[in-house]
Amino acid sequence: MLDKNGIAKRIAKEVKDGYYVNLGIGIPTLVANFVRDDISVEFQSENGVLGMGPFPYEGEEDADIINAGKQTITTMPGASFFDSATSFGMIRGKHVDLTILGAMEVAENGDIANWKIPGKMVKGMGGAMDLVASAENIIVAMMHTNRAGASKLLKRCTLPLTGVGCVKKIVTNLAVLEVTEKGFNLLERAPGVSIEEIQKATEGNLIVQGEIPEMEL
Repeated sequence: MLDKNGIAKRIAKEVKDGYYVNLGIGIPTLVANFVRDDISVEFQSENGVLGMGPFPYEGEEDADIINAGKQTITTMPGASFFDSATSFGMIRGKHVDLTILGAMEVAENGDIANWKIPGKMVKGMGGAMDLVASAENIIVAMMHTNRAGASKLLKRCTLPLTGVGCVKKIVTNLAVLEVTEKGFNLLERAPGVSIEEIQKATEGNLIVQGEIPEMEL
């Protein structure tokens, strides 16, 4: 079973040379820490940063340099800063190659709910709606179940939707899954996790074809 850093490390393998990548709030922000050194990647944050680097070491934080989640970040050589209009022009213009988001729920048809729990205070949807509407390659980083042990990979989302039929791949603490027309196609298992455990934790239709390898991190 993976922890949050393990999920981010596995997703980092999906990042290709030359990609422009948007990192959502939560687990996705950790991905920048695990990208290979031999490839060139530009990480974008919708608050107006292109060229984010890993999180700073303790004592080296600059409170003026933050990501969309208000966490302090570092920047890479050549990084740029700009206003929200420019930032969302990049997103809505489909100039981002890969979007990595967290989620509260994902449905077997690729719907995503990641912005609101009814009855709880929220600041708003933020950039998530634009990201899921514009991106063609969306990977979700999430825990497979909630704190009560209930599945977060569902037949249909129960929370207000952020986007419809947009998620392509999901990496959880238990597995890597691909969203298909027939449901969640199981691609990889987390180290030490059985197919039976994944089946038990998945409410939506889980497709298991052949031998499922363990993740390589």
